[in-house]
Amino acid sequence: MQDKGKEAIIQVKDLFASYGTDVIFERVSFNVYEGEIFVILGGSGCGKTTLLKHLIGLMQPQSGKVFIDGDDIFQCDEARFQEILRKLGVLYQNGALFGSMTLAENVALPIREYTDLKRASIDDMVKMKLNLVNLGGYGEHYPSEISGGMKKRAGLARAMALNPKILFFDEPSAGLDPVTSAGLDDLIIQINKNLGTTIIIVTHELPSIFAIAHRVIMLDKKSKGIIAEGDPRYLRDHSQDQFVRQFLNRASGSKMIS
Repeated sequence: MQDKGKEAIIQVKDLFASYGTDVIFERVSFNVYEGEIFVILGGSGCGKTTLLKHLIGLMQPQSGKVFIDGDDIFQCDEARFQEILRKLGVLYQNGALFGSMTLAENVALPIREYTDLKRASIDDMVKMKLNLVNLGGYGEHYPSEISGGMKKRAGLARAMALNPKILFFDEPSAGLDPVTSAGLDDLIIQINKNLGTTIIIVTHELPSIFAIAHRVIMLDKKSKGIIAEGDPRYLRDHSQDQFVRQFLNRASGSKMIS
């Protein structure tokens, strides 16, 4: 449920996206409020990742607007757009770490690129970020030397290198076992609670959704838009849409209504 004391840090208005003649979604509008954990969910092919790419400026919409902290990210000039990007951190599915760099070097990369800090200060920041994701002492390891869950956490440390106001996660639990996935959920909750970071997550993992989400939107491939918005626990039990209820109540391996 919306916190009336919070500002809308992201506003999406009448967004339309397509690949050629294939319309992915249309007239999509919603707000994300400062300090909340917001989840984008839905079935395969509904446009979850496409929507995420619009929110971080990787894809230009056919029409519609995306505002971040009051700025229209598709209408501002390049200098302003770069300033906006510094407010964002992104954790991709595979962590997107550079295999030829140590974890410390991976985390240091955006700090070196976007700040004028001296080496000692950068080293201190890197240690702080790795400690934050429970990877203290692993700075000199390479991505090939650590587990999948540790790669996700290292990717998160790099996404947080510039102290972003907003973090984006694309299927953070993909490829992780249930215990490791639950540990990542706990870390996301901790970051949100302790730092007040706004977090937007694309996922279809129900345990994670119910464990961490304050609010969700559910995209639907057939209607090409949002068919549900709100607290996932309330939608699971009280949504008037049978597909929404079945999606949020589905057991592993169960079939959904087509």
